[in-house]
Amino acid sequence: MRLGVFVAVGLAVAVALAFLVAPEASSKPDGLEKVAMDEGFVDGARDHDLAGSPTADYGVEGVDDDRLSTGLAGALGIGVTFAVTGGLFWLVRRTRREPAPAEPSLPEPVA
Repeated sequence: MRLGVFVAVGLAVAVALAFLVAPEASSKPDGLEKVAMDEGFVDGARDHDLAGSPTADYGVEGVDDDRLSTGLAGALGIGVTFAVTGGLFWLVRRTRREPAPAEPSLPEPVA
């Protein structure tokens, strides 16, 4: 399989999972939140510095449909991750390109 097809299929599967599976998973508390609820210190939680960002809390700000909002946040995360990772791979590949070693010359045969 060609690399481009492999990457495209991988991205399509990841985006499909973001829209189909992520809304179900994110509707339940994550591990840390569950422990905080069980141990009774969830009320002491504070918002982090990025709590007001457009994709905070597994959703996209301004999108009213929860499933769509969660899917879009996942798809945006996939896109950003792919872009950063792809850029890093491109940069590493470009900087590690070494010239091909020169072939040693063979001595001329003596007649």
